[in-house]
Amino acid sequence: MRTVGTARAADRSRIDAVVIGRNEGARLIACLASLDGRVGRIVYVDSGSTDGSVAAAQAAGAEVVALDMSYPFTAARARNAGLARLDGGGADFVQFVDGDCTVSPGWIETAAAYLAGHPGVAAACGRRREEHPEHSVYNRLCDREWDTPAGEALACGGDALMRRAALDAVDGFRDDLIAGEEPEMCLRLRRAGWTIRRLDAEMTLHDARILRFGQWWRRSRRAGHAFAEGAHLHGKGPERHWVAEGRRALVWGAALPLAILLAMLATPWAGLLALIYPAQVLRLALRDHGPGRWEAALFTVLGKFAEAQGAVEFHLRRLRGQRRGIMEYR
Repeated sequence: MRTVGTARAADRSRIDAVVIGRNEGARLIACLASLDGRVGRIVYVDSGSTDGSVAAAQAAGAEVVALDMSYPFTAARARNAGLARLDGGGADFVQFVDGDCTVSPGWIETAAAYLAGHPGVAAACGRRREEHPEHSVYNRLCDREWDTPAGEALACGGDALMRRAALDAVDGFRDDLIAGEEPEMCLRLRRAGWTIRRLDAEMTLHDARILRFGQWWRRSRRAGHAFAEGAHLHGKGPERHWVAEGRRALVWGAALPLAILLAMLATPWAGLLALIYPAQVLRLALRDHGPGRWEAALFTVLGKFAEAQGAVEFHLRRLRGQRRGIMEYR
């Protein structure tokens, strides 16, 4: 991958970092080491770790913010707490990174140079890779999910270099979102006139550690919850934020199975309608030409059931005036 901009352009601006995590162990130490000497300040925001993460971060020289766990924890709340700790520091850019990731050599310099030369860009992100795709099909699916084209983007993920002025202009992340907080904030950034850019550069190495079907299911269920909540918040806007994704989850994962079951009450032959699912797997696999297309197609279709569960859960809780806490998959 090519390098964008110059190191000299990056030197003109101060850069800080916000790392969030919970019980990341050795991965947190590696994360902090990958930032050492490349940013002005490192703030680590801990969400109730019991594995010594706070002491390890302090020993590594990071400033530590321990969240008050009597309030619901979200990654968005943790990132905002990190920003609050940095208030008044004067940095132009903030590198956000999850504690289970390490930052690739050259990424911060490349991204900062790009932002310095493009004042209308609020956030720059690059290629996040899965560290061990060979360990499970679920890790490979994560790596595939993050392989998106360079250019102007609708959103970034949890790892990105962001312009502090842009973050302040939209009041940062929305604290109460349990998932999908980055796309939601990026939507508000775009509405405010900023753009998001995905660079053709290596950014971070991530350790998903999704080794069991149940972990993958919970992650997909969380995605469905995020689709439903995102559409509820912004679906009526011109962007139709996550309306299509939420609708697909509910149709394929809930409405269609229910319709088939009801039809089978009239005739067992209606069960043949379920063949639409393997047909959809076939269609998606033939449309894709990349490696791993068959497993990606299979789990895309299967994932709609988990996504529908998350979406239905969101709507039921919303009708009862309830909010759920963080939905972890590890």
